[in-house]
Amino acid sequence: MGKYAASIDDVRAAAERIKGIGHRTPILTSKTLDQMAGRKLFFKCENFQKIGAFKFRGGWNAVSMLSDEEAEKGVCTHSSGNHAQAVAYSAKKRGIPAYIVMPNNSPDVKINAVEGYGANVTLCKPTLDARKSTLKEIAERTGAAVIHPFNNPNVIAGQGTAALEMIEDLGDLDAMIAPVGGGGLMSGTCITTRSLLPEARLYGAEPKGADDAYRSLKEGRLLPQENPDTICDGLLTSLGENTWNILKDHLETIYTVSDDEVVRAMKLIWERMKIIIEPSCATPFAVALSPEFKQLEGIEKVGIILTGGNIDLSKLPF
Repeated sequence: MGKYAASIDDVRAAAERIKGIGHRTPILTSKTLDQMAGRKLFFKCENFQKIGAFKFRGGWNAVSMLSDEEAEKGVCTHSSGNHAQAVAYSAKKRGIPAYIVMPNNSPDVKINAVEGYGANVTLCKPTLDARKSTLKEIAERTGAAVIHPFNNPNVIAGQGTAALEMIEDLGDLDAMIAPVGGGGLMSGTCITTRSLLPEARLYGAEPKGADDAYRSLKEGRLLPQENPDTICDGLLTSLGENTWNILKDHLETIYTVSDDEVVRAMKLIWERMKIIIEPSCATPFAVALSPEFKQLEGIEKVGIILTGGNIDLSKLPF
């Protein structure tokens, strides 16, 4: 392993594993949204991915790389939803058990989906400590392999395949924006983009109510997430060592957006692009609409990763 948890070669290898199992998701554009942002936006629609989110990529890459011996006792993880579905789906495809720890305030739509893939779900208090301790107990009891939601190098490499496809399909981009929760997607995006488009600028998007990555980058050291409060249920977790090491070296900055800005961006995408996305997914577009981002010069073509569409339709924020 080099300086980082994953390399462009790992991302390319992950793309081969995902081929034929995951979807090569479409890239959509909207002239109206371009006008609002003052530049050309290209949306990589991972809401059309298997399980309805990009997390399938990292989950499948990590689970498929386990040897038969490692996999026979199953896999386990903790997740508020999309990674849980990715691991559950991948385990089902490999014919092995999956044990998933989910916070008890996870959206019903996500809990139901995980159970629908045949996983064994354990609900815990909605704190990182509770998630970690419950997972540790289950891993010790079952012997299942732990597939960390973002700090796992094979997960990071898998998430990097979304940017890889995007760059292959579009050629050039001046900038790339992705949401930051645990940092797996943003890390994979950084590694891929920096390797293929060295001049492109890299930006993270984070909710103001869960801004540990923003604060960490500002202070130059890894700070934990404390009492997150945001509508973006997919972005509540803290960075890990592996993801932090990549983000601190590659991100130009992280922009934070309010829940109101997220809801506005989400609504615009629903209305103008006629697609369903979840709140976490709207953060990079909210950044693209922000006055601070609009002021940046020399950026004409921006890649935005729309991360997922798993939203509880009975609890829409508009």
